[in-house]
Amino acid sequence: MPLTPLYTYVDQNRETFINRLIDYVRRPSISAYGEGMGEVADYLVTWLNEMKFNARLVPTKGWPMVLGRRSDAPNAPTVLLYGHYDVQPPDPLDKWITPPFEPTIREGRLYARGVGDNKGQHFAQLLAVESLLKLNNTLPCNVIVLLEGEEEIGSPRIADFVRDYKDELQADLVIISDGPVDTSGRSRLEFGVRGIVTFELKARGANQDLHSGNWGGVAPNPIWTLVHLLATMKNGEGEITIDGFYENVGVPTELEKAALKNLPVDVESIKRDLDLKEFDQPLTRGFFDRLSLQPTLTINGFHGGYGGPGSKTVLPHEAFVKCDIRLVGEQTVEEIFGKVEAHVKKHAPNVEFIRGGGMDPSRTPLDSKYTDPLFKAITHAQGEEPLIFPAMGGSLPNYVFTKTLGLHTFVVPYANHDESNHAPNENMELDRFIKGIKTGAAMLTYVGEMKK
Repeated sequence: MPLTPLYTYVDQNRETFINRLIDYVRRPSISAYGEGMGEVADYLVTWLNEMKFNARLVPTKGWPMVLGRRSDAPNAPTVLLYGHYDVQPPDPLDKWITPPFEPTIREGRLYARGVGDNKGQHFAQLLAVESLLKLNNTLPCNVIVLLEGEEEIGSPRIADFVRDYKDELQADLVIISDGPVDTSGRSRLEFGVRGIVTFELKARGANQDLHSGNWGGVAPNPIWTLVHLLATMKNGEGEITIDGFYENVGVPTELEKAALKNLPVDVESIKRDLDLKEFDQPLTRGFFDRLSLQPTLTINGFHGGYGGPGSKTVLPHEAFVKCDIRLVGEQTVEEIFGKVEAHVKKHAPNVEFIRGGGMDPSRTPLDSKYTDPLFKAITHAQGEEPLIFPAMGGSLPNYVFTKTLGLHTFVVPYANHDESNHAPNENMELDRFIKGIKTGAAMLTYVGEMKK
């Protein structure tokens, strides 16, 4: 199936596609408090059915899943396209140059909440499907579309959904377009994601705040309690010191090590941009090794006591800290939750450990039989070879595809590296959006040329 006519068709319909994207991202779909979720889900199901997919909303205990399937090629593979239709809350509103749900084009970029994460990216995938159908009346492979409504709140129900609907999700591979391209501007072909667990530690002292002169050295200070506990969890050399933490990190393959070594990075430029003198310990660790192969323990926020102007000599009665841990290799959410909880009980038994959400890491082998056709398709559509990333630094619920369904899963980002997702003034370069449509069509075409 030649792709040049399709590329021409996409270019000819550039303005129409952009206007349709504007109409889509104008519609709020904020999973955190529900604004617009039902309307956007219905919009997607209607569009899929117009493309002759067998599509419907699948209810969950939270927001529904959008699920559709079209089977055109019995001898070709089936591709599962995953994305999410929910977006982050737009706060703080006063930091937006233009309102978050009034999409605005400035200097070749479309600014709107959710345009990069993830509406613009899965919209490009669906336009790729639509464009193939407009030109050929059929698809080169079979396609399942799964769009989630709770990714931005941690995908709490997708694991149960995938288990319950395993038969309807039978595919050969998964393609996800999410996240940014490389800082160099080149596309990425990503084979894995780190997992994550979030938790809170809460310490209490007296039943009220106390005068630090009258009670300091007598009543315990919950802030110091948490400081001492956190100091037992990570040392100055950057090593996480929770018992057994590294047991299942695993060893990278030779292909993974070679791929990381080939990735371009200007470390000094990054440090200048971030106004950093040096990176975190250990200083000998490589940049991409940190982001792909190493677990982390991050303090997201520390709260307690007085934080206003001037001083207040108070001994606070409570304090809490929020943390996340990024998981790699064969680490699992339950394993790490258990080890952190045991560590807290050992070192600070009076501190309350509160579990948050979690996702297991996901990994696809670099020598997958789908690597070559996807690599060639991206190169054909974008005019340059993508960079091979063993794993992205962030987290997606890809484990449900690799572990529950046993499918090789790939992430091919379309958004610019400075998309400001989750932040004010989220944006997407329109050239990348159009290129994403072409890339999506090319990937389906190249995979379709493989025999099942």
